[in-house]
Amino acid sequence: MAETRERELVQAIRAELAGIDPPRACCRGAERAGLGVAALGRARSPVVARLAVRLAEADDGAGNSDVPPFAWADARDHCRAAWLRGRFLAAGSLSLGARGAHLELVVPLDEGPELGRRLEDVGFATSSRVRRGRAVLTSKRTDTILAFLRYCGAGATVLEVESRLVMRQLQGHLNRVLNAETANLERTVASSARQVALIEQLEAEGRLGQLSAVDQSVARARKDAPEASFTELSRTLGLSRARVQRAFGRIEAAASTVVPAGE
Repeated sequence: MAETRERELVQAIRAELAGIDPPRACCRGAERAGLGVAALGRARSPVVARLAVRLAEADDGAGNSDVPPFAWADARDHCRAAWLRGRFLAAGSLSLGARGAHLELVVPLDEGPELGRRLEDVGFATSSRVRRGRAVLTSKRTDTILAFLRYCGAGATVLEVESRLVMRQLQGHLNRVLNAETANLERTVASSARQVALIEQLEAEGRLGQLSAVDQSVARARKDAPEASFTELSRTLGLSRARVQRAFGRIEAAASTVVPAGE
């Protein structure tokens, strides 16, 4: 179920980016250039294919069979964003999961270094490797990936991703707190059961009355409230937590002392 939701969110991100209609002719040309061969009818998905048709028709009203060149060095920021949006839609993949986000751009081998430099120019560093004769540029930093998607024009879907990440972090924190509380409670119960058993042993042997008044009061408080923590017992008795702990240490030592026969 979670994997299905993540896939649907990735599809929504791609649909939002592909649904952007650049108002400027320069941005439309830049995005078509970023689409590359996908702008010529070789799109990997219907969403990108429809985008390619819209961009071509917006340029000349009839569809252009040529992909315009794109001069990155001279381009303005809005055109660079449009070009990267087209490149991501044509050659990018995105996955979202419990371990974070993963973005890849798979391009021809000779394009890899230049694409990496262009991404760095606008503040998005990626790692690069070769896979099956093609360059693969990768980012696994969730904050970088979300910033890249926002730069390309994604808005509502990025907010949804961020919302899910926050909820996941809160759930993880809550689980850690609950696990810690459960472990503490289990330790308290086990310790309390051992202490009650020692106190009952001393009572059965008639030796509880040989302890100091403080130790006897701590023993009685423990029997009255076996689930109480040291802190709670110290409040009840008006003693410091350290004195309560030391009292239990003496009770345990007394119970472990072997009484000679006949005494």
